[in-house]
Amino acid sequence: MAFQGSCHCGKVAFTVDAELPSQALSCNCSYCRRKGMLLAFFPTEKFTLDNGADSLRSYKFNTHRIDHQFCADCGTQPFSMATNPDGTPTRAVNLRCVPALDLGALEIQYYNGADK
Repeated sequence: MAFQGSCHCGKVAFTVDAELPSQALSCNCSYCRRKGMLLAFFPTEKFTLDNGADSLRSYKFNTHRIDHQFCADCGTQPFSMATNPDGTPTRAVNLRCVPALDLGALEIQYYNGADK
């Protein structure tokens, strides 16, 4: 079953053709720590941007391999675009942008991005 998410103002909305995740990744890199994101990763073909492409802006830092997408109007970052180590295009969905998800029920996996 698919699930939906959006930025705060609703201009950027997406659908992921997958079950709601039960786990999330919490990264402590300089960016994720400040944003407070809880991430889940999905193959690009499972992700559909429903609306708001014209409202998206990009931010890249460090190695410039992750394309952080945020809404130019409200500033929320609903997802990022990247490539897995095996070359597979992927989307990192900010689970805080998925209203149907119970964030308190997620099993959090911690990733030490600060030392990478």
